[in-house]
Order: sequence, then C-alpha cells, then structure tokens
Amino acid sequence: MTPPPLRSIDPQWMTATQISHAVQSGAITARAVTEVFLDRASQMEPEIAAFAHLAPEVARAAADRIDAQPHKGPLAGVPLGIKDVFDTADIPTAYGSAAYAGHQPRADASAVHLARRAGAVALGKTVTTEFATMSPGPTRNPHHLAHTPGGSSSGSAAALAAGSCLLAFGTQTSGSTIRPAAYCGVVGVKLGPRRIDRTGVKTLAESLDVVGIMARNTSDAALFAATCARRPDWLIPIDNRVRYALFLPDQPGETICDRYAAALEDTASTLGAVPHKQPGWWADLGAAQEAVFAWEASAALAYERDCLNDLLTPITRDFTARHQKIANAQAYQDGLIRRDQALEDLEALFGTTDLLLTPSAPSAAPEGIRSTGPADYNIRWTLLGLPSLSLPIGFDRNGLPFGMQLVARPGQDHLLLQAAIRIETELTAKGLRPALALQS
Repeated sequence: MTPPPLRSIDPQWMTATQISHAVQSGAITARAVTEVFLDRASQMEPEIAAFAHLAPEVARAAADRIDAQPHKGPLAGVPLGIKDVFDTADIPTAYGSAAYAGHQPRADASAVHLARRAGAVALGKTVTTEFATMSPGPTRNPHHLAHTPGGSSSGSAAALAAGSCLLAFGTQTSGSTIRPAAYCGVVGVKLGPRRIDRTGVKTLAESLDVVGIMARNTSDAALFAATCARRPDWLIPIDNRVRYALFLPDQPGETICDRYAAALEDTASTLGAVPHKQPGWWADLGAAQEAVFAWEASAALAYERDCLNDLLTPITRDFTARHQKIANAQAYQDGLIRRDQALEDLEALFGTTDLLLTPSAPSAAPEGIRSTGPADYNIRWTLLGLPSLSLPIGFDRNGLPFGMQLVARPGQDHLLLQAAIRIETELTAKGLRPALALQS
C-alpha cells in the first residue's frame, strides 16, 4: 500500500524528524504545523495545565520567519516546550515562582537559542516546580489526571504526553527529567555534565544541574540532543554490539512493584542483559548527593530565601530553610570525594557491560499532584554525572506507564542515544512499548 503524501498527514501524528523534513522540503509549512499544535495545547490546557505561559503570537511569528528562510535548520518547524527555568527574551520567565511573576529576561538561554536557531518553534513556557525544587504547580498526568506528572520538569513531560508539543526542555538536579518522563510515558535524556551549555538556566546546584532533553520517541530525542550539544556525529548509528546488565539496586525504603519488576526483567531478557549487583559503595552515594545538593542549593537560592521569602510557597520556604540548616562545608567536600572515588571504581558498577538497565522510579506515577514523587532511583546517577535515559516499557494496572532507565559510562552519550533507538525499535516491534496519552 502506498503511503499517503505528507500534505494529507496530520502533523499531530508525525515525529519531530518527519516534520522537520517536511518543512525543509516544502511539503508543509512551519505555520501550519504551529497552528495544529497551538490548537492542541489550547484544547488540553484546561485539564492538563502543562504550560505556565502559552505564547501563540510568538510562535506564529517564529514559524513565519522559518517559512521565509531559504535554508532551514534540522529542527525546522518542530513545536517546542521550554521549562520555565530557562530564560527567554520574548516570553516571561518566572522560574515557577510568584516572586518572579512577569519577569522578562533580555536574552534566551544558550540551549533555547540553539534550538530556535535550528528552527524549533517555541510554543511557550512549561510548568516547573518552584525554582525546580519541590513545590509543584497545577500540572496533571495525561494518563490519569488524579496522578502527578512528576517533577520538576512537570509541564514538559505532560505536554509531550498530551500531544501539545514534540520536543521539550527539562532540567535535572536529582531526578527532574528522568522521573517525569517515566511517569508520563515519554523519553527523557540526562546527558553528561556540560554536554549542553547551561547559560541562562536558573541554577539550583552547580555540580549537579544538567539541561534535560525530552521527546516522544528516541530518534527525536537524539536529534534534539545532538542539535543542542552541537554534536551532529551523535546521529550516526553505532554498529558495535552493546552489552547490557540488569541493575536492580537495593534502595532503602524503596522497592519496585512486582509488575514493574516483571516489565524490567522481560525487557532485559529481550536484550540479553545479564544480572548485576550494586557495589559496596553504592549506598553511601545517597548521603553524598544530599550533602552536595544542600551546600550548593543553599547558596544558589540565598537571595530568594533572604529577600523574597514572603513570596515563596510554604514548601519552598521549608526547602530553603532546611538546606540552609544542613549545609556543611566538610560534608560537601566529603560528598565530592565519595563521588570521585566511585568514578574511579566504575568497573565495580558496570563490570564488562556497556549500559545498565535500571528503574527510572520505584513505581508508576503516585496518586495526587501535591508531590512529584521520589528521586531515589536517580540521585546517584546524577551525582556521578553518568548519561542516562528513560524509555517507556509498560503500564501498571491503572494505565500509568513505567520507565526503564538506561545508564552509560562517562562520555558515552552517543552510545546511549543510539542504543536507546535500537531498544525502542525492538520493543515496539514486540508490542512492549506503551502508546502515548494522546487524548481526543
């Protein structure tokens, strides 16, 4: 059967890669794509509340400029959501806080500029927890409105799952990209430290913060990551055989449910993964991450705590006060030392394998939207700066998705992205990958 021409295909059901190719070839206009996704976002917002600020006129003007350009970039016409901790010169940036309501930066964050220069069309700013910490916004999980979308990149994950955009920026300091991606059934990528420049992104913890990449499939995530990291070579397939290990860490107070464990084990079996146990130093990394986080966050949010405290939510006030109280210079240094010692002993973690398969979270999204869920399965990977990616692998009994986290060695971002594409293709062929929460 001959596939229909691109002009007859609804952009809503196209990938970012397909839309970019169609816009570049002239088969569809960036303006037409933008109108479809603006309409979708407007329909979904009353229930999902993924956007802190939807900017239709900004988006339309950007789409028209792209259509007028003779040479279009690799993200031409692709609708983009931008987490509201990234500065944008033409859309307000409030960092999820009433303390910065109406704040208008003079320049785009570096990553935003690179995405826009490549042709992405920013639809608006997506909801973040306040300062990307713990105080959630109004966003709901598109798979089940009574459940959290995760955080802190709440709006980005929910907007993707609801079909309101095709790419979105997140950030991660503990689990703020991987966890919401898992909860919402989309792809979330945490590259290695400084792979994507953080200039113009609200700082929370200097040693931990990374720009997060979010998309509805792995190929689009790889395209987005490669563009923002200025590494087009990451899009070249890797032919070598990848060796996998199933890593189910013993997390104090956190045990994944039986259905989740079964989904992970089935996926691991499909990929020929071998079981692997945690090294002896693994448990200590939780306290190390907390010490590093407390010391750096207490400085990064010092102005807000000291000068804007009355405008912060009670949760954020408690957060800043607690981290100020526990911040300790010696504990901070000890935490960094434990991190560095672990990085020198990665063979104990990876053994003879290339990628670890491990939970993205202890469960599917918990019920309620006043908490964003635990980050226990993310904080150690973030402290170590290891590239990681969350890929949907199944559903729980309530129709909420599970995510499998892939973790690579330092510097293996390219391998991570290409392996994820292969895994997604294989799982989709076997019917193991969940569909998106695209609602009518």
